[in-house]
Amino acid sequence: MTDRYAVIGHPISHSKSPEIHKLFAEQTGEDISYVAIEAPLDGFRETIERLRREGYKGCNVTVPFKFQAFEISGQRSERAKTAQAVNTLKFDGGIFGDNTDGAGLVRDIEKNLGVRLQGKRVLLMGAGGASYGAALPLLQTHCLLTVANRTVEKAIRLASAFDGVVPSNYADLRGQQFDVIINATSSGLADEMPDLPEALFAEGALAYDMMYGRETPFMSFARASGARVADGLGMLVEQAAEAFFIWRGTRPDTLPVIEKLRK
Repeated sequence: MTDRYAVIGHPISHSKSPEIHKLFAEQTGEDISYVAIEAPLDGFRETIERLRREGYKGCNVTVPFKFQAFEISGQRSERAKTAQAVNTLKFDGGIFGDNTDGAGLVRDIEKNLGVRLQGKRVLLMGAGGASYGAALPLLQTHCLLTVANRTVEKAIRLASAFDGVVPSNYADLRGQQFDVIINATSSGLADEMPDLPEALFAEGALAYDMMYGRETPFMSFARASGARVADGLGMLVEQAAEAFFIWRGTRPDTLPVIEKLRK
């Protein structure tokens, strides 16, 4: 019998997850189906209960339901606990919640882009949910992690939840340089540029924007500064592969999927 999975969000029509998991299933020979479901803004919990009754094995969760997914998870991974958000649910009697976003980010940077993070000076821009999800997996690489936010109070709050994070606002970054700068803000959606000082990029630095499918002002700024630039498509595929592994116990080869989506 085909095992059923889904991605749930609002809106959801733009999601690439069904295509990604279809390619994973074809590659690994796993007998699954995967669909996109738009849940009402006030109906996430009811949607999850319906899927469980219908025999679904799990689902991915995207905006704006990741915090609600955390709340309904009876068991949570350490990654989920530190992020206080869940993007992967597994239905196995109860509800197990995990957060694969940060793991996907790290795997894309280290495996696909070939940048080893150990000992690197890493700047994470933003102190919202995306940064909470990324902080623990980044720290586990033994990088030197600074989190900067427009309002430093939010960066301080995030740093208090993780040993080893240095909080900052953008102005106080002046005079510092970083080997990897990650934009985890939503500034690219509005074609805005975070107020970064000049000369932040060390020689050979990587600029990584979690957005994908567009050239953001941050990416343009980084190119003009001589940095190597990457978008978040690889992260999207890698976090999906991590979810696939949680569900199926097998890890798909992500590079062919990333290449196909880029085309």
